Formats: sequence, structure tokens, C-alpha cells
Amino acid sequence: MNLYFWILRLAAWFGHRKAKKLVAGQAMAMAAMQEWRATTMGAPVLWIHAASVGEFEQARPIIERLHQELPFRKILLTFFSPSGYEVRKDYPLVDKVLYLPFATRRNAKKWLATLQPEMAIMVKYEFWPAYLKALKQKNVPTYLISAIFRPGQLFFLPWGAGYRRLLHCFQHIYVQDQASKELLQRYGVESASVAGDTRFDRVFEIKRAAKELPLVAAFVEGAEQVLVAGSTWPEEEEMLARYMQEHPGVRLILAPHEIHAQHMHQLFQYFEGRYVRYTEASMLNIQKCRILVVDTIGLLSSIYRYGHVAYIGGGFGVGIHNTLEAAVYGMPVVFGPNWQKFREARGLIEAGASISVKNYREMAAALDRAFATQQQMGQAAAEYVQSELGATERIYSEIF
Repeated sequence: MNLYFWILRLAAWFGHRKAKKLVAGQAMAMAAMQEWRATTMGAPVLWIHAASVGEFEQARPIIERLHQELPFRKILLTFFSPSGYEVRKDYPLVDKVLYLPFATRRNAKKWLATLQPEMAIMVKYEFWPAYLKALKQKNVPTYLISAIFRPGQLFFLPWGAGYRRLLHCFQHIYVQDQASKELLQRYGVESASVAGDTRFDRVFEIKRAAKELPLVAAFVEGAEQVLVAGSTWPEEEEMLARYMQEHPGVRLILAPHEIHAQHMHQLFQYFEGRYVRYTEASMLNIQKCRILVVDTIGLLSSIYRYGHVAYIGGGFGVGIHNTLEAAVYGMPVVFGPNWQKFREARGLIEAGASISVKNYREMAAALDRAFATQQQMGQAAAEYVQSELGATERIYSEIF
């Protein structure tokens, strides 16, 4: 942990943007929490910690339920990642949003001495030894939700006994699947139960609250084949450009993962200028192009509803992005080869709702197949999401 801290500081010193934000945010977090806690008049505080945006979305259904049913309870939300904090620092359903100070024993002791949480909830992969041990020592009920475990994780390796003991710091662990529960039991962790993944509940709510987007509706009007490509990266965008050249009857809504000016210029080269940017679109020009590039954030989850097939980016890099935001609309989902760490991706494939591809040839074939079998694959996607609902209720009813 100390080595990681110094590597992070060094990266910040050399100007790494995210590292600088993280180091600065962590440096201010302790004082900011102390100042905020002084204004709460000793009210009970629930501490929820998420690594980044994805984990926040798993905590969000619980937060919304708390806000509705227990409004007197103060909620502190902390993040480790700058991307999580920057996106959700103004989230209105909690009382304070902060970075989590770096996990040293001194920081953990000082943090808990001031915060005095009545309960702590960690999401999915958050195992900071100093904080977990301090919470255990103070007898603060601590829960892990939407967790998933695999045999190759450090807990279960021959030299992982020390890390494995951290699992006993949780009063209860709510896992996503039976395999995770059985793995924990094999190593002596009995306080675990299968609750499922709260993200299914979250995407279902997103679908119900989806925005009407007149420009997008105008773009897809009359189109028989609309592909929505979400959170894409350059390698995938190059392949999608080729697919569009070879399939003149398809319309593409492209929402790249990065929307800065340099990347927009790169897209211009891929698609040879044959697209319109969402921020520059109008009812007059939007139907003149076959490609709509979404160069703003916050719309993708509502845009999927306008498509027939979804391609989810990230699978040719470190891992796929959110497949459920598309699947909830009952549409086939295609993604790249790096999906194995995502339980929902496996579930979609096994349900016959998704196809994983390794190269352009497979991508083109998968998209063609998805369009041809849209109704069957889409129904399979909708049924899979429906079958996984209910994790929020199971967790909330037991903890609160």
C-alpha cells in the first residue's frame, strides 16, 4: 500500500491528470469531512464507499431507498477514483461526497474517530485493509454488497491468508452468484448470501425514466436497422467505420468513451466526415447523415431505446462497459473478447442474447446475425434482465 501511495504521488508530480486530482482530493478529504461532521449535530451517519462510477451505480438503488424511507439518516459517499468523484460530487441524494483518504492506519483511525459511522457499506471490490480493520475494531457493522469472487483472486491464493482475513471484517457479504458464496464457504467465510446484483434494479429504473430525445428519434425515423455503439474505443470505431462502409442500409449512433476534440478529429478521419455531431445536429441536417456521433455525456442510457442492435465498447481493451443499459431495452448485444470478469456478460451469452467477437470478421458476422435475429435475441435479453431483478430489496430488507 505504501509503495502504491508513493507511485501515485510520483505520477501526480510528473503531471498525470487523474493522479493529480486523486492526490489533491485525498489531501483535502479529512479536513472536509471533519468540517462537515461538525455541522451534523451528532446525527447518525451511514458511510457508503464506491471505487468509481460503476460501483456507485450498484450502490445507487440502496441510496435511493434510504433517502425515501430513512431521510433523517445522514449519508456520506466516498470515492477512490477521480472519475467517480468528478461525475457524482453533486449527487443530491446524499449529504456529502468526498474522496477517501489514502488507506493508512493513521488515516483510518482519524477518519473513524471523527466520522463515527453507525454503519458502513462497501461496494463490490473495495477491500482497504486499514479501514476494514479499524471498522472491525470499533465494532461498526460493515457490509459488502454486489460482490463477486473468483478462485484467482488474492484471497484464495496460497500466500493470500492475510488478505483473506479481511473478509471476516464484514458483518455480512452479499454476493452476486452461488459460485461466489460457495467459494467463500470453502475458505471459511460463512456470513455470505446470494442477493444478486443491484445494477439490474438500477438499469430497470433508468429504462422507466428514460428521456425523450427528439433529435435521435428524427435520426432513426424510417430506418430498419439502427446500431447503437456505446462507450467505444478507437480500435472498435475503426472496425465500425468499415462495417458502415460495407452495410449502406445501417444507421449508426456512436457514443464514444472519450469525446475530447482530438478524438473527434480521429473519428472524422475514420468516417471521412460522413457524420453529424449531436451538439451540432438539427431537425434540418440530422437525416442527411447515416452516422450520429454523441459528443456529450449523460444520454447513452436513454439512446439505446432508439436502436435495434447494440455494440458495447471496451472489450478490445481492459474490459467491456455497461451491457445492461442496452439489454434492458430488449435488444441484442455484441461486444469484444475481454468480457470474462463480467457475470452479466456471461449470463447474456448463455441466454442467447449476446455475442462476443475477437476481430472485424467476427464483428461483422455477429452484427449481421443480431439484425437478422433481433426479435429472438432481444426477447432473450429482456427476459434475462427481468430474471435478475430484486437484489436491492433483498439487501435493504436484511440490513435496515
